[in-house]
This record gives sequence, C-alpha cells and structure tokens, in this order.
Amino acid sequence: MRRMDMRRFELAGLARPRQPLRELGPEFYAELAPQGLPDPQLRLCSNDAARLLGLTPPADAAQRAEWAERFAGNRVDPDCLPLATVYAGHQFGNWAGQLGDGRAHLLGEVPAPDTTQNAGHDHWEVQLKGAGRTPFSRFGDGRAVLRSSLREFLASEAMWHLGVPSTRALCLVDSPLPVRRERLERAAVVTRLAPSFVRIGHFEHFSHSGQHEALRRLLDAWIARFEPDCARADNPALALLQRVAQRSAELVAAWQAVGFVHGVLNTDNLSMLGWTLDYGPFGFLDAFDPDYTPNTSDTSARYCWGRQPAAVHWSLYALGAALKPLIGDAQRIDDALQQFPAAFDAAWRARLRAKLGLGGNGAEHDALARDWLELLLRARADWTISFRRLHDAADGATPAPLAAQFDGCAEALQAWLVRWRALSSAPARAAMPAVNPHVVLRHHLAQHAIDAAESGDFEPAQTLHDALREPYRETAANAALAAAPPPDAPPACLSCSS
Repeated sequence: MRRMDMRRFELAGLARPRQPLRELGPEFYAELAPQGLPDPQLRLCSNDAARLLGLTPPADAAQRAEWAERFAGNRVDPDCLPLATVYAGHQFGNWAGQLGDGRAHLLGEVPAPDTTQNAGHDHWEVQLKGAGRTPFSRFGDGRAVLRSSLREFLASEAMWHLGVPSTRALCLVDSPLPVRRERLERAAVVTRLAPSFVRIGHFEHFSHSGQHEALRRLLDAWIARFEPDCARADNPALALLQRVAQRSAELVAAWQAVGFVHGVLNTDNLSMLGWTLDYGPFGFLDAFDPDYTPNTSDTSARYCWGRQPAAVHWSLYALGAALKPLIGDAQRIDDALQQFPAAFDAAWRARLRAKLGLGGNGAEHDALARDWLELLLRARADWTISFRRLHDAADGATPAPLAAQFDGCAEALQAWLVRWRALSSAPARAAMPAVNPHVVLRHHLAQHAIDAAESGDFEPAQTLHDALREPYRETAANAALAAAPPPDAPPACLSCSS
C-alpha cells in the first residue's frame, strides 16, 4: 500500500493526542489497543463530520482503504495510546455498579479547526465503538454489529442536522467477522465524535465507590475545561449541578419537539454536556402516542416519550447524590433540582409555540397548544407530518395531507384551525418550516437501509443519510422518505442487542 498522506490523515492518526482523563490518574481508565477487524470496508462517511476534524473525505479506493484500516482500529499511531474509561450507573432506576467503556476505545482529543461547528468547544474527542473487548466489557464481546452501528451512524448525524445537540458520527466500517447476537451478524465499528464522552455515571462511580479525592479531581478538571465560571461560585459543585440540569432540560425539550425517544435514559447514557449520547433502541414518533417506547426491555414504559422529562430529572437527582460529598448540604441539592420542571416547561413551551407558529405566550396560546396535542392523540395523527403540513393551512384551506391525518376528527380539526388562524402570527408562521422537519429517521426507513446493507447494498443508507442532512428541506428526491410508514410496516420496537 502506498504511503499515507499524513497531511490528510494527521488528525485521524491522532499523533500525540491529548487524553484529559489519563492526566487525572490510572483509576480513571484502562490503556489498551483496539482489536481491529479483518478485511474492513469503509461503508459510510459523514463529509460534514470529517471537515469538523479538518479531514479531507476519501476520494478514491486507496483512500477508502486507508480510512477503513484506521477506523476499524487496525492501524494506530505509536504515540496514540487508546484507553477505555470506567464509570458506573443506575439502569431503569436500579444501581448497576461499575460499568465502563465495554467496547469503546477513546483514541484521544484533537483540535477543532472551526469552533462555531462545535458549540464553542475547541476540540473533539475521537472514539471507536465496537473495536473489541476492554476490562469493562463484563460478559460482552466488545463488538458492535452492522445493524446497530448503522442506526447509530444515521441517528447521530440526523439529530445534529435537526438542531439537537448530539455526538457526531465520522464513519462506519464493517467486516465479515461474525458476531453472535440473536443471530450471527457482521461486525462493525462506528467512529464517534464529541467534545467529551463523560457521563453522569463517571461521577457516580467515584462517589459510590468512596473515591472522593478522585471525585474532586474529576470535578475540578471538568469545571476547568468546560465550566470555568462555576469555579467562581461559592459552591462550584452545586453550580455545576445547576448548569447540567439547565442543559438537560433544554435537551429533553428538543427531543420532545422532534418526536425523538431515546429508549435507555440510564445515568450511564446521559452526557454531562447535555448532548444526546448512545443511540441504542431509540425511535421517532409516528402516530402520536405519549406512551410510546421503542425499547422492548422497557416493559413499564419508564422511558417513553411522555416520561422522558421525568426520567432525566430522576437521573439529575442521581448526579446530585454523586456530588453530595462535594456539595455538602442535601437541601441545597434538592432546591437546585426543584428548578428542573420549570426549566423544562419553559424550553418545551417555547419550542411548541414555535412549531405551531404562535408568536405570543399568553394563556390562550398555551391552551391552543394543549388542545392540539389532545387532538393529535385522539386522531392518532402522525407527529412529524401534522406539524409540517399545518403551515399550509394558514390561508383558510385545509391541505389534503393534513386532513388525512385527522380522519374521524375533521370537525374538531376545523374548529381548532379557526382558533389557530386567529392566534398565530404571520412572522411566526413563516418560520414554521425551519422548526418542523420534513424527514426524520423513522424506524421503517432505518430498517430498509439495514436490510439492504446486510445484503451488501449501502445505497439506501447513503440516500437516507443525504436526506437526513437537510431534514427541513422538501425535494422530489426525499418525498418518499417523508411519508408515514406503510400499514404493513413492522412495529418500531427494538431490543438493546447491539
């Protein structure tokens, strides 16, 4: 193979990367090399994510082969010392003890050439997910399969382009290596990017294990890096808790607005940055159902769409408990977290008003919004289509695509539209297409891409990825992708198997 152009791959090779957690001490990580994949193939690449690292996307077969070797974990620069981090967590409300990166290898941190594309952060961490066992794999094999990796790749980029804070996906590599799940599947590695992969569970691990000096080091390092103004507060740990709670309230409001259901809101899956992290059995609403959960393991619907705010609030109390050795007063923790419902409500109401084209924020606007949600539920109307097509009803006519969503509730819809036209404002209505997506990653779309990919055809996945890059744009090319699932589509229910 010809020599790699290191100007192209200097960042991907991660020569002499920074590893902030390594600097805190060996109790935070295990150092180990990725196990790589035989005969890796680069299947998908996010050109947008590549540019975030200053990388030139691969343009020919030789460059694609280089990317495949690098991002399968087969080639790691000598000065790059990958690591897996330790954390703990609560899963479905129960203490799960020590967990950790069971199949993720953190290559390190690279500078962000353009901080405007990274929420102001000046760096990206690069992580391989599915690159083999680590000391934290427990009973797992350290691998990820093509099915789940493709879903994570598509979801990461889809959410970012929807405007929801999310980890990014650089590329997807797969291999003929067989991996046993419910059946034998192809192995895959997805390369993830984030300013930090630190979760609530990292703080829980050191608190619950009694390593309070290490907990202090983690807190101080996090504040110095990400929340320097918290250091000036009279209680920096409490200030951090309040900051994470506010960001989390805004994040879950963004999820609700686009109809996203995470599926596994355990504390080990919640980012300290307030970014969407870990795409497992997630889903997007089709017909509106507040009790919808895509996770077959969630038999009590603990993490359904309607309970996501409460689930995140619960996890913030777990973070507060983890920080108690540093905060001190339990009452101050409770007082701080009692502000979460109001913070979420404000963020959610603002997003809902924008989606409905309501310029005001009076009681009559809130009542109109509540009645819309009740009408959606009564009609079992499609969440995405109903909001998108509402914009077309402003001139007095009811467009057929909107009316079709309210079959059996036509009279109630017309009565609601009369009120809506009176209360909505022209400027706010004009902005509706920019906040109501045309295309989202529906389950049947993802499954079609997976079925084709498992047969060796990645064209449907590429087409879907391209459409998800511009979710608010209507084109002839993406019209079919914007449709509701066909009546014979399988239920959007998934296991945690990945």
